[in-house]
Amino acid sequence: MRRPLVLFLLLSLSLQAQDSTAIKTQVGKAINELRNFVALPNDALDPDDMDGNINWLKSNFSARGFNTSVLPTENIPLFFAALPMEDDKPTLLIYMHFDGQSVDASKWDQENPYETVLKAPSAQGWERKSFDDLTEDINYNWRLFGRSTSDDKGPIVMLLNALDLLQSEGATLPFNIKVILDGEEEKGSKPLPRAVKQYRELLEADFLLIADGPVHASERPTVIYGCRGITRMSITTYGPLKAQHSGHYGNYAPNPGFQLAQLLAGMKDGEGRVTIEGYYDGIVLDDATLAVLKSVPDNEEGIAQKLAFKTPEKVGGYYQEALQYPSLNIRGLGSGWIGEKARTIVPASATAELDLRLVPETDGNRLKALVKEHIASQGFHMVTETPTVQERLAHEKLVKVTEGPVTDAFRTALDDPHGQFLVNTLANAFGQDVVQIRIMGGTVPIAPFINELKIPAFVVPMVNPDNNQHSPNENLKIGQIAYGIKAFYNLLSTPLP
Repeated sequence: MRRPLVLFLLLSLSLQAQDSTAIKTQVGKAINELRNFVALPNDALDPDDMDGNINWLKSNFSARGFNTSVLPTENIPLFFAALPMEDDKPTLLIYMHFDGQSVDASKWDQENPYETVLKAPSAQGWERKSFDDLTEDINYNWRLFGRSTSDDKGPIVMLLNALDLLQSEGATLPFNIKVILDGEEEKGSKPLPRAVKQYRELLEADFLLIADGPVHASERPTVIYGCRGITRMSITTYGPLKAQHSGHYGNYAPNPGFQLAQLLAGMKDGEGRVTIEGYYDGIVLDDATLAVLKSVPDNEEGIAQKLAFKTPEKVGGYYQEALQYPSLNIRGLGSGWIGEKARTIVPASATAELDLRLVPETDGNRLKALVKEHIASQGFHMVTETPTVQERLAHEKLVKVTEGPVTDAFRTALDDPHGQFLVNTLANAFGQDVVQIRIMGGTVPIAPFINELKIPAFVVPMVNPDNNQHSPNENLKIGQIAYGIKAFYNLLSTPLP
């Protein structure tokens, strides 16, 4: 039995007072720290970028009293930090990542995406400001623009500054705190499953908190109980050995573009539902689950307006229900040439790149096998390499199918007590109902922690929903820095019931 843990400091400041005093002061410090962190390039595709980021993490976590380690993996190391452990305290493991998406500076509205730019909203969109314009009364509507300001360096800095605030008040934390930071999340964290197994004892904890992604579009505090997994497939159909004149060979040489189009069209009905038998097997949504899904305050008319479509697909009756099923998505499609480069030819091949988002009930390898069975049922002979001339002459319909690795989905039970603790703590801190999302559409490679450590996991996002993560002009609203510091402050200082 764990004895109740009491803070030496009873956190006497009201949360509202913190917003106007201690937290606002801490936000100013966090902005400066984040600017220094963002200035270190962190392209996930450039391993040389990571050394400088790891050195920054060592320095800044050590300054807060953490013991730090760099954990070798088969590729980019993981960064691990832990405050001194006490046997009678529960342990919270926090996962974030320090790598970022690649940048194309020509698409940004600033010269260097790794140099943080301060902007204020204006009638024309955004007006650049000098950091000298930041007074003690910081405007929470202003934003910091730069790669990884929101995904995911911002939340790392929020955690550090929440700890600064707690330490300045002399608080004794009711948790052991461990932090694991990933250096290649943006390219799938391939080494993570083996690394979690290798460092299992070091990572042992009672529950896992993932600080990644945006809060709900309503901007209310958000707790997410799971995320979908992902796998991918590439499908290529073949026509003539080389592209041929469409006048000479149109109506005669098989057109791979039409073959591919017909093959793909047979995978879904007119309302977007996958027609492949067994694709949705195993998914049951009971009344309690449906009630949670319906409680999420999505503005579906707003989504349609923003994305500019009239009618959504009918996999689910509404947005949250749709996320409970695996998807089959064409993420890229190509054949021949298009636009100004278009030629009057019968193409030699046509390719579709697919991604399949997974839920816990659906195994990625099983779904890929179902897709391949469907392809075979349409009369295609499947190969895994570019077909030889002999194979082309032997088979009327040829298709090359290649497969990507599987990143598993995860989902924690909605009634898990650690989840209830997170929801209650955030509700008390912000005086708002917390948006509870059963599973989010995107993928965070967290399943290895759940599978190996056997602990519940939750995503607690910290950044604004319109942050442009992965895109040009990624940004972080200054008010979200205050939100993140306050959220971490309360989550780290409130004992488990």
